[in-house]
Amino acid sequence: MNSKKITLANKIYLILAGLFITSLVASNLIFTKIFYWYPFDINLLGVKLFELSVGILPYPLTFLITDLISEIYGRKKADQVVITGIFASIFSIILIFVSSQVPAIDASPIDDETFNSVFLNAPLAVLASMLTYLFAQFIDIRIYHFWKKLTKGKHLWLRNNFSTFTSQFVDTFTIVSLLIIFGILPEDKFLVLIISGFLFKVIVAILDTPLLYLFVWIFRKKFNLKVGEEIKLN
Repeated sequence: MNSKKITLANKIYLILAGLFITSLVASNLIFTKIFYWYPFDINLLGVKLFELSVGILPYPLTFLITDLISEIYGRKKADQVVITGIFASIFSIILIFVSSQVPAIDASPIDDETFNSVFLNAPLAVLASMLTYLFAQFIDIRIYHFWKKLTKGKHLWLRNNFSTFTSQFVDTFTIVSLLIIFGILPEDKFLVLIISGFLFKVIVAILDTPLLYLFVWIFRKKFNLKVGEEIKLN
């Protein structure tokens, strides 16, 4: 591969990493808002499903990005993006804490009470999210590469969905449990948030499979990659 294509591959990798980190940090900051995903009207044991935290909305994008990076750039580069995202989350905690210690003036559109009620839950949420997300992403990347090696680079849909389903269940169950233990989410939402969160992620994972196929096809055509071949970056 010539130097121009290597430079282009590096730029695309940085863009994907930026999208991943932004989605991860944003999901940790907006998670306290709960909404109802209304395409389905389903009740389980008297509980309405698909009541979800808005923090779940960016998450499927992060797993799509790591699967794409895993496919094109390899496991090492996917791991690097996840670790960088964790450091970005830690830094966001520090910024939130520092911001909460600075008193708002009377003319401030947002007073201290409003700011703290929205953002001071975030440090605990980010801590819980980091513990589970790091675990889930590493599971996702390793299962993805296990199936990639086993199928010799074929059956992209299989490794994309199987790795995502497994890691998303681990992520959803653990994060909801920790947020309830920390008192951030109400206990009566435990079952509905786990089932709704996992089903939502499964549906989105299935829907984003054609996108993964499209992006992988574009990469292979642009960089003349064979099935299973990866771009090696420094």
